Amino acid sequence: MRRFAALLYKDFLLLVRDKAGLALLYLMPLVLVALMAYLQNDTFKAILENKLPVAVQNLDKGEVGDAICKSLEKVQLFSIDQLADSVPIKDVERRVANGDYQMALIIPEGLSEQLQNCVAQSIQHTFNDSIPAPVIASSKVTLLTDPTTKNSFMATLSSSLNEQITTMQTDLMLQEISLQVAQLSPMPIGEIKLPGKVVEVEQRVAQLNTDRLIPNATQHNVPAWGLFAIFFIVVSLAGNIIKEREEGSFLRLLAMPCSFTLYLISKVAVYLVICLTQVLLMAAVGCWLFPLLGLPALSLGTCWSGLLMVSVSAALAAIGFGVAIGQLARTSQQASVFGAISVVIMAALGGVWIPQFVMPKFMQIVSMCSPMNWGLSAYYNLLLRGSGWEGIWWQCLLLLTFGAVCFFVGRGKERRL
Repeated sequence: MRRFAALLYKDFLLLVRDKAGLALLYLMPLVLVALMAYLQNDTFKAILENKLPVAVQNLDKGEVGDAICKSLEKVQLFSIDQLADSVPIKDVERRVANGDYQMALIIPEGLSEQLQNCVAQSIQHTFNDSIPAPVIASSKVTLLTDPTTKNSFMATLSSSLNEQITTMQTDLMLQEISLQVAQLSPMPIGEIKLPGKVVEVEQRVAQLNTDRLIPNATQHNVPAWGLFAIFFIVVSLAGNIIKEREEGSFLRLLAMPCSFTLYLISKVAVYLVICLTQVLLMAAVGCWLFPLLGLPALSLGTCWSGLLMVSVSAALAAIGFGVAIGQLARTSQQASVFGAISVVIMAALGGVWIPQFVMPKFMQIVSMCSPMNWGLSAYYNLLLRGSGWEGIWWQCLLLLTFGAVCFFVGRGKERRL
């Protein structure tokens, strides 16, 4: 026990004396998570608050044209600019192409009259075969878009237009049906109208329990970059192992009654504390500092034991990986370069930078091989999906298995010279 305590003290001194490396382990993840959360939060706010300029030229001046304009004004994403009738279409298109407007909508003249006549003739033909079926000459509502406009905004505007035109067409059909029924019925009837919206769409975030957690920039970035920080300790851990080997202190340790396994276990214990304090510090920043910066506060969910287990599993996986690199690499430069690049690759594949669901299908399968993907999925299950132990046990098992395999690879590659 005394030997193990001495090894712990030795590893602790190695970390404390490397003040730059210690600052890097703690400050870099905090800067990363604060920066990414702030940038993404501002992006979400920009999408919701900064309205896109949309030009509307209503040449119809009827019920349909007015209804379309009112429906667009209700869409919070758009800032509507009504253009005069005298503005030529070519000028409108030039303004959109130059970026003055993200989109422009041109409602043709006589749209309301044409739609009313078409609906009336169709209903009259339905009630009376002697009346010829209407010949439909469709009017085109022109939608001009800037080449840089995202497809999501174009889809939003198109959906709003189609919904409003369909609603107006339904209302006109009901009015015409009321007139035709009134002519056929000996009893007077009123106008047929639908009692408001019969079917409404309810949108909410799917949760596995009743304690709802709202996804936001903080909920996504704190676990993602916290996991990146945990795995980034491989650079420091592998560097210390090689440093001891190069300076000869490793040989002196083995010359004493100290086993190589005990030597590695002491490093596991010290760096496990480092990883867990990293997680605690980032959680504290997310819970208490982020609200002071105008960012959403971090919600830790209800399964505290699950969070601890995921953090410990991820830390042991990272430590095992660092031990393997420290034993396989021959120089400090090899360890630092390979360790840093491998962590970056695992982060990219694991979904820390790019969400897994937007990756190509093949890369989604490849990303499931990244230990960071296992840890990130477990954190997301706890923090975003409201899951418990049933949603994280297999990711924790994979992380622990990965750490154990790496540890035994490092143990088998013991270097005595």
